[in-house]
Amino acid sequence: MRDAAQTSSPVTHDASDLPSAPLFGSKSIAEVFTSSAAALGVPGFTNHLQVPASQRVCVVLADGLGRNLLKQKASHTPFLRSVLAEGQGNVPQWIDSAFPSTTAASLASLGTGLPAGQHGMVGYDVLDPAQDKVVNLLGNWDSEVDPVEWQPHSTVFERLAGELDVVTVSLPQFGNSPMTQAALRGSRFVGGTTLHARTAAAAEAMSGGGRSLMYFYLNELDKAGHRYGCQSDRWEHQLEELDSAVKRLSSTLPAGTTILLTGDHGMVDVPESQRLDYSADESLVAGVRHTAGEPRMVHLYLEPDATVEHRDALLAAWRHRFGERIWAFTRNQAMDAGLFGAVRPEVAPRIGDVMIAARDTLALYDTRRARPASLEVVGQHGSLTKAEREVPLVCFAAAGKKGKRG
Repeated sequence: MRDAAQTSSPVTHDASDLPSAPLFGSKSIAEVFTSSAAALGVPGFTNHLQVPASQRVCVVLADGLGRNLLKQKASHTPFLRSVLAEGQGNVPQWIDSAFPSTTAASLASLGTGLPAGQHGMVGYDVLDPAQDKVVNLLGNWDSEVDPVEWQPHSTVFERLAGELDVVTVSLPQFGNSPMTQAALRGSRFVGGTTLHARTAAAAEAMSGGGRSLMYFYLNELDKAGHRYGCQSDRWEHQLEELDSAVKRLSSTLPAGTTILLTGDHGMVDVPESQRLDYSADESLVAGVRHTAGEPRMVHLYLEPDATVEHRDALLAAWRHRFGERIWAFTRNQAMDAGLFGAVRPEVAPRIGDVMIAARDTLALYDTRRARPASLEVVGQHGSLTKAEREVPLVCFAAAGKKGKRG
């Protein structure tokens, strides 16, 4: 079916209601490192985000920090609120995540400067056509998948080798993880288990005085959101911790260092009653060989002998069941809409024949393969809604040890 679906005429359903594609090449997470490299004066990079020229840039990636959430919870971020009040010139205040709006896709776009259709990290878990098997691209990487073969493009870090100091400050377990090897390889790694340890490590790593690009990763906000929800007191507490950590960076990094704060995706809370098992409805999995993706961005892979009529019947079944609560579309429609950017031939079969994206507070599970604990997740992401796909971009200069900002 995967070949037939690509060569046949499109289904009669009008996919024009799909949201616009991420702003790859101008205003997306794929431009953060590349614009930073240009701001540092490295040839061969374009400063699409108009980051100010600098000797040092620190990119802070707050996993799970959406643009809408930062605006809603501004009372919990006094330091960032003061920074935003000062303005940031021509640097946009928000950018698009990758599609799907999930960590594997967005961090790979950040690391490579490319859309998911090029780097191949097209979901949380997706089909590996070579094995005819669904593989995880984040924390449970398949032992039969070579990260460098799966994502063969040079990272921005690798392209900067010999030009300047490139350093990652993150949790120790990510130092040589398969995800890091695939998407973020090529930097000097410094680990720290707590936020305080990481901010101290960042200050030490940048104390040398030469040109440098730093990637500073925080996952505490995302963890709180998944477990308790992004409207919970626990999430707000972690947002306050994030605000304090960025303030510490401003006061301890060398004065004048450009700090860019962004996220890899936003988040929405899904009530327990709306975390649904779609595999219980036979019409929603008829002719489906594999299911993958996120509960808010489902990939459905059809049996090899499935016909176009089978595919269209599956689309019709999903639209009948969920109506305006979802976007239901084909791989071709996603590619034609530019959701993955330009797609390499090797990447296309990793994308579902049929894709289901949640439009409202809905999460969709195949309980035949989902772990029971996954149905307890409150804060979720992956789809095309603004709450999930738009992330902040906060740009300011570090005050240094003698600064009084905030």
